[in-house]
Amino acid sequence: MMRHLPAVLLGTATLALGACATPVPPVEVTRFHTAAPAGWAPGTRYVVDSAPLADPAAMSPGSQPSLEWNSYRLAVERQLQLQGLVAAEGASESTVPIKVRIGFERSDHAAPGKRSPVSVGVGGSTGSYGSGVGLGIGFNLGGGPRQMQDLQLSVRLDDAATGRALWEGRAISSVPVKAPAAQPSLAAAKLAEALFKDFPGESGRTITVP
Repeated sequence: MMRHLPAVLLGTATLALGACATPVPPVEVTRFHTAAPAGWAPGTRYVVDSAPLADPAAMSPGSQPSLEWNSYRLAVERQLQLQGLVAAEGASESTVPIKVRIGFERSDHAAPGKRSPVSVGVGGSTGSYGSGVGLGIGFNLGGGPRQMQDLQLSVRLDDAATGRALWEGRAISSVPVKAPAAQPSLAAAKLAEALFKDFPGESGRTITVP
């Protein structure tokens, strides 16, 4: 029986860790708009403002957007183009109907740790399985606080001529720091897709997108 113990423990540990794996949380989306977005014809042109929406003052004059911001820009533009809008490369705002402003925020926090629902202990008749092996071995599969990242994508579509907001929305999610979904390109794609789901969406309503 001794020679089979490591396999038993390994199998149990794998099962427990799989049960404790946290899926990527859904995205919370809120949108506001006028009646205009629903009436945009396919082919309507837009231009992206290079200044981040969240904090335009964070960029000094002449500086370039960060690589991470560019990941969000590309993700947002993909969704805009799926709605039939067309990027106006090199065009000035005065000749394009829509100006797009994009911002994102990323912040870290520690989430309370969760105790594993499966414990493993082997020793006499006190183990979880009452094996009576008597090795006196035990370990806890629970974990401490997890490092999480709060992600927020904000997008605003303005009338380029007047600066009046036509549509604006935000998408918020929280993912483990080490999860694949925390990578900028994947996070940007997930948040942008959720934000533009059923565009333009119901104004003033917060929905949850899996």
